[in-house]
Amino acid sequence: MLATVVDTGALLKTVAAAFIAGVGVTLIFSLAILGATRFAELNRDDRPVAAASFGALAVIALAAAAAAVTIGIIVMTTK
Repeated sequence: MLATVVDTGALLKTVAAAFIAGVGVTLIFSLAILGATRFAELNRDDRPVAAASFGALAVIALAAAAAAVTIGIIVMTTK
């Protein structure tokens, strides 16, 4: 009787997608924070090449996090 009320397949699919998205966005944003802090440290230590690489990591990861949030909002509003 419960199987006709609750579509467990769709529910599990939604839970898995939410878990993957939550962990993924958190990981991407943490890479942005790592890149920004290492950029500041290496820039202060006069290591411009390493600082530039971590700065690029910060910018790319922040753009990816913003894109993930934007895609999430688009998906939520179209369904």
